[in-house]
Amino acid sequence: MRQSLASGGKPEPGGNGLNGSRRLPGRPRSEQARRAIFRSTLKLLRRSSFSGLTIEAIAADADVGKATVYRWWPNKGALVVDAFASSAESELHFPNTGSVYRDMSLQMAQFLGVLRSPRGRIVAALLAGGQSDPELLAAFRERFLWPRRQEAYKTLRRAIERGELPEEIDLDAVLDVLYGAIYMRFLIRHDELSEAYIRKVCGMVLAGVTKNHLLLAPKSHNGRAHLPART
Repeated sequence: MRQSLASGGKPEPGGNGLNGSRRLPGRPRSEQARRAIFRSTLKLLRRSSFSGLTIEAIAADADVGKATVYRWWPNKGALVVDAFASSAESELHFPNTGSVYRDMSLQMAQFLGVLRSPRGRIVAALLAGGQSDPELLAAFRERFLWPRRQEAYKTLRRAIERGELPEEIDLDAVLDVLYGAIYMRFLIRHDELSEAYIRKVCGMVLAGVTKNHLLLAPKSHNGRAHLPART
């Protein structure tokens, strides 16, 4: 299993796999302080750029010592990604409805909701900053993208077991096309990023990889594919 840990991939005794921290003997992690640090990180990021954000400012706003922050996170990038991931975790799980189209389109719509919220600015800042900061981009991949990817693999493999998708499909290619389409419009903004767009992309991609090239999206009365109603 891949590890996004500051120690280079090997868990530290007592460490937490989410952020790669090392729990020191006699100094247990304070969940209240962790939540305060996350809140302060997200709040300050909405007011400034990633480059303008400092650990000192985060620690002061959260009313914790700077050493506490560095004890739990190896760098600013890891903290920012963990703060964002924690805020979005409950919204980005993949459902298991029995239909790969429904599972993927619902999760993609949920991701769209996150991007439309104030947190979308944080995603843009992380991706922009990562172009000149390999450590930040690595933190985004390991701490946010990779856990979501693991869930997506399970969703596609369930579809293969149900016979909806062929066994020989390239899972990474399918996911790159699906989510790459979202990131493209989110970052370039050359056209609208909407649920209608997600429906179109999801239907086209999944139809393209099915054995019989059948459209998996359910049809509305006017013949157009639509997302299943939220419950």
